[in-house]
Amino acid sequence: MRRIRAVARKEIRHILRDPRSLGVAVFMPLMMVLIFGYAINLELKDLPVGILDLDRSRASRDLIREMTSSGFIVEAARLNDRTEIDPGFRRRRFSAALIIPRGYEEALTTEPMAQVQMLIDGADGATAASVSNYLNAVINRISYQLVAAKLGSRAGLFQLRLRVWFNPELQSGNFIVPGLVALVLMMICSLLTSIAVAREKETGTMEQILTTPVVAREVIIGKLLPYLVLGAIDASLILIMGKILFQVPMEGSWLALAGYSLLYLIIALALGLLVSTAVQTQQVAMMLAMILTLLPTLLLSGFIFSQSSMPLILQWIGRLIPATYYLRVIRGVMLVGRSWFPLEGGVMLAMAVGLMGLAVRRFKVRLE
Repeated sequence: MRRIRAVARKEIRHILRDPRSLGVAVFMPLMMVLIFGYAINLELKDLPVGILDLDRSRASRDLIREMTSSGFIVEAARLNDRTEIDPGFRRRRFSAALIIPRGYEEALTTEPMAQVQMLIDGADGATAASVSNYLNAVINRISYQLVAAKLGSRAGLFQLRLRVWFNPELQSGNFIVPGLVALVLMMICSLLTSIAVAREKETGTMEQILTTPVVAREVIIGKLLPYLVLGAIDASLILIMGKILFQVPMEGSWLALAGYSLLYLIIALALGLLVSTAVQTQQVAMMLAMILTLLPTLLLSGFIFSQSSMPLILQWIGRLIPATYYLRVIRGVMLVGRSWFPLEGGVMLAMAVGLMGLAVRRFKVRLE
């Protein structure tokens, strides 16, 4: 234990003497939370719609008023004919165009079904799908109101009453901020520890370490402990910012979240140490750590995109990413209120033990 403390003290001195590493460890996570938290917004607000009202009747005006009353749909342009739709899409004036045909009011009273047309800009596929779903929901609601008013008490209608659990207001921050904890901790912690051993090799101080009576596991554990404290500080800062700036709820146990987060931190730090034992320079170590953590965590773990919508091969790759399991834990604890995750906890424990074992095994107690 005394030798581990000595290695840890040496690593703390390295950190304190390098303000750039300390700045990366403390300020970069905060900047990432601010940028990602405000930039990634999955909510549909202020949707610009161009409106072409060819009927110009009371019924068509009522339809337009109903669609724009909630504030989610904004009348971006009042069109005079169809030739204005294509230029409006190309100039990004609106994302959709509502066309109310002539005879719309008369069709409401004389025909079984009155029709309107909605054109959607499909250049952005993800936005187009959201726009389509939202506009369909609005049209269905208005259609229900018209039919109910027409048939009165004789209407044999039913209405779907939707209730969302765990995130009733569908706030993007409640989904994004817990994911940011997983992304930032994995990237920052592995980045910092990836240079721990590589720095000793590059600066020539590895010889001094190897002349001391320390074994591989003591060096690895001693180098890991200071960064474990830094990682815990980063996680706390991110959660505090998420609570203050984005009002992310905490429905579960802070103690349970701390335990699973500690396990996740060990995985991230061990991965960085494993990388540092495999390369000779700090630059290569940092690049390799970024490649192994940032893109897989961002794209394949379920941070933003659902794994169920991915090809099968990517789903299997996603199961090898530690953030896949930690995301389920942190969102489950903070949003759902669960505290027990036997499958996810078991997988993360196995990953932590495996990565630590590999890092110790690959650390060479003699120079080549």
